[in-house]
Amino acid sequence: MGGDHGPRVTLAACRRFLDEHPDARLLLVGLPEALQSFTHERAQAIHASEVVTMEDPVEIALRRKKDSSMRVAIQQVKEGTAAAVVSAGNTGALMAIARYILKTLDGIDRPAIAGQIPNALGGSTTVLDLGANVDCTELHLLQFAIMGSALDSVLKGREQPTVGLLNIGAEAIKGSEVIKKAGELLHHAGDSGSINFVGNVEGNDIFKGTVDIVVCDGFVGNVALKTGEGLASMVSSFLKQEFARNPWTKFAALMAYPVLSAFKKRLDHRRYNGAALLGLRGLVFKSHGSADEVAFGQALNRAYDAARNNLLDRVRHRIASAAPFLLPASPATERAPTPVSHP
Repeated sequence: MGGDHGPRVTLAACRRFLDEHPDARLLLVGLPEALQSFTHERAQAIHASEVVTMEDPVEIALRRKKDSSMRVAIQQVKEGTAAAVVSAGNTGALMAIARYILKTLDGIDRPAIAGQIPNALGGSTTVLDLGANVDCTELHLLQFAIMGSALDSVLKGREQPTVGLLNIGAEAIKGSEVIKKAGELLHHAGDSGSINFVGNVEGNDIFKGTVDIVVCDGFVGNVALKTGEGLASMVSSFLKQEFARNPWTKFAALMAYPVLSAFKKRLDHRRYNGAALLGLRGLVFKSHGSADEVAFGQALNRAYDAARNNLLDRVRHRIASAAPFLLPASPATERAPTPVSHP
């Protein structure tokens, strides 16, 4: 029911998904009148009486709309009826309801939004957090690195993906105190083999593909995501404008079209749609609100791959292996004096 286009787009994407995955089943949660026209032998309609709108405050979605399609869908995962949930609806409401119903995994304080940003190598860089947590401690950033490593190993088949900490420079002495402390924690976790940490990276490294995973707080991550989407839109607008100019520029644009078109396709955010809400006791994927049929289908594919490859178990395994680093240091321990022997 969510997103800018609602069932007109989501149901079309669902039909295509079912055609492409003969072993998959879908539970379609929404208002009865929105689902009555959709029939498929591997799809089941589950009715809800309410819908969380994009304008609803989190408090309304969580406390008043207790029979919303979003809440009912997440409940299917809680009860084990579904392996994962996908929504294009209100991000804040989705995170709040999912956290309330599913709870967080042991060892994880806050869930994070992990998504893909296209890079110059022809693939994508996993970035988290993309907007769930504006203020993060060093421990949260370590948790993001551990969960992101599990996600990348599932979606891209890398057992030891490289992790970089987003900073204003590669040097360890740069950045805020939180970033410096996070760097130390990540180095210790890397030395133990819990993650494959390579050090600090800068913003341009996201798009260069310097590392597989970039860890940052949600404010910075969301800005990076929107910057990438804006670049793709700029290329698309440029192509349209040049074709509309005089014959000479139109001819030049025509000659360059294959290269520009390939560049535009590489930056197409629809190919990377479907961000994982990591750290929950269930699989939740967020589709972009403006997603069309292709983009929403990609979000379904990501959720399908995550469920099929046991993402939740892999996250738990990595958390367990990094457990010593996930415990906050005791203030007494941090300030304990060095023992001195007296004659």
